[in-house]
Amino acid sequence: MRARLRFAAVVLMASLALAGCGSGASNGSSADSKEAAAGEAAGGAAKGPAPDSAHAGAQPPGGKGQQTAVPQTHVIRTAELHVEVKDATAALASVRTAVEGAGGHVADESTERIDDTQVTSRVVLRVPQDRYATLLTDLAGTGKLLSRKADAKDVTGQVVDVESRIATQRASVARVRALMDRAEQLSDVVTLEGELSRRQAELESLLAQQASLKDRTTMATITLELSEPEKKEQAKTEDDPGFLDALSGGWNALVTTLRWIVVVLGAAAPFLLAFAVAYAVWRFLVRPRLRGRTARGPAPRKD
Repeated sequence: MRARLRFAAVVLMASLALAGCGSGASNGSSADSKEAAAGEAAGGAAKGPAPDSAHAGAQPPGGKGQQTAVPQTHVIRTAELHVEVKDATAALASVRTAVEGAGGHVADESTERIDDTQVTSRVVLRVPQDRYATLLTDLAGTGKLLSRKADAKDVTGQVVDVESRIATQRASVARVRALMDRAEQLSDVVTLEGELSRRQAELESLLAQQASLKDRTTMATITLELSEPEKKEQAKTEDDPGFLDALSGGWNALVTTLRWIVVVLGAAAPFLLAFAVAYAVWRFLVRPRLRGRTARGPAPRKD
């Protein structure tokens, strides 16, 4: 009996021991998994801020850390407008006021009167680039817009090329001047003076091109034509003619008839004059003599 009790106690203690070991192993494994998860989280946390720190250290494009120079564009803008207005003279005065108020000026102007009934004006306006679009809209609204044409030409490459050539040419002129300062022989001085003159002329030509490009890219050109509408002729009524119309027609017919009579008389006047002279000679010279001879009769015969 006692042996059985001892055996049962041993089995119970062994089972308890095994259960404790199993629970410890499970706890250890769970602890290990938790530590591993914590380690991965820590590693991820250690790796995660690295990109943020990298991004934090880098500046966005256009920021202080990375300044990118944006190339300036140079555009030549031109436009042509044809507007019909009631009074071209008054419209031209208002256009001149608006352009001068915007900082521009009238470069060319021509005014013409057609058939003493219409006035047309053509003006070339130079306006600042920043006021170009606004003035173009205002000018188109001064009357009835008949036609509009606008053009924009990008000459940034040409401007940059001219500036580069100017810098190169200035350096070339400076080198020739330095050689002239060190020249000792007269022939060398003469040759260098000719070369300097040629290079200075090229430099002045480039500077003139640069000034022209600057003027055309700074000030836009608007060609405006103002015209007045044609006066419509009053429509003639097709009613039956009245007394005045008949009187006017009769008078015109009489005048036309008299005019033709005068023309015919003028053409027949020489013939009538010759006939009148011949009749007068016959009436006053020839006829009386014939009557005298007839009255005397024949001479008596002598037996």
